[in-house]
Amino acid sequence: MQNAKKQIAVIFGGQSGEHEVSIKSASQVIENLKKDKYNIIPIAITKSGYWLVGEEGQEYLENNLEKASQEGGVKNDFFPKNRIKFPQKFPTIDLVLPIMHGTFGEDGKLQGVLEMLGLSYAFSGTLASALAMNKNKTKIIVKSTGLKVAKDRVISKNEKYNLEKIINKLDFPIVVKPLELGSSVGIELVNSEKELVSGIEKALEYGEEVLLEEFVEGRELTVPVMGNNNPKAFPVVEIVPKVSGWYDYKAKYEDGGSDHFIPADIPEKIREKVQNEAVKIFKIIGCSDLARADFIWNTNNEEIYFLEINTIPGSTSTSLVPQSAKAEGMDFPDFLDELIEIAIKRNKSKSL
Repeated sequence: MQNAKKQIAVIFGGQSGEHEVSIKSASQVIENLKKDKYNIIPIAITKSGYWLVGEEGQEYLENNLEKASQEGGVKNDFFPKNRIKFPQKFPTIDLVLPIMHGTFGEDGKLQGVLEMLGLSYAFSGTLASALAMNKNKTKIIVKSTGLKVAKDRVISKNEKYNLEKIINKLDFPIVVKPLELGSSVGIELVNSEKELVSGIEKALEYGEEVLLEEFVEGRELTVPVMGNNNPKAFPVVEIVPKVSGWYDYKAKYEDGGSDHFIPADIPEKIREKVQNEAVKIFKIIGCSDLARADFIWNTNNEEIYFLEINTIPGSTSTSLVPQSAKAEGMDFPDFLDELIEIAIKRNKSKSL
């Protein structure tokens, strides 16, 4: 039956520092999916790795949504007796929306599991997800195409590093960030040797490597890109932090933490350049369906510096991508419709 509802699974949670962000995103996605078009199957992945499908997933979402917005986040996990972590059987699923951020969700690992299970999913595939999550490898690829990136240095866990050489190369302030994480989790802007050492230690709590970058002063711009064979850039968004000196976790997620100007009030040549660069990066990384590329426009030298590309951007109604889509004329439910449609079409073409 052509008019039968699509079975859409929404996977959320996960074993990363962005578990709470994922819960909030998934709640908004589920709320805004059109119930006359879709049967929604919530799938929660707890912090200890249990997969809760259907009613159990919905219960986990409801029980932890408020905690996800509180300091300390989700603490009580799911530890059932005599229960395997992975479900033995899934219901019929037409498409998975992996509303996951960070490790084990946005880095290709979940995508590989879904492919092994034969489940179609939205957003980028295994390789593109892994590349985009590794900020250093993404920058190497982007730099090879002639686009500007900030100077950097990667430090591995247990590596002996020379502070003086790092400071001479990058100069203060220096941005310290986990190499494979998002949502500004674990990121610090440091201005002294002491802060640098502390920032590296904290960032290494989230992974095996840390990326140190020179701080490029300028206006922060972000560009969503949607599509596959002919991806299209959405209106450019300018982000102006209000509670911090830069776009950190507080500026991203606190109420009133930042202002978003859509479309950005920038010269036409800058708008055109940053949109073209976003589409170019989307293609060279091999992204699918939807992604968001972040840039800094240095108004002193008029250069645009690529920061990173997010293969599963934030998915609340007030997140950057849905806000940009709204400026393009799509409300959140229609935006989700479009994402599902292009993802299903892409997956069908793969199977032909």
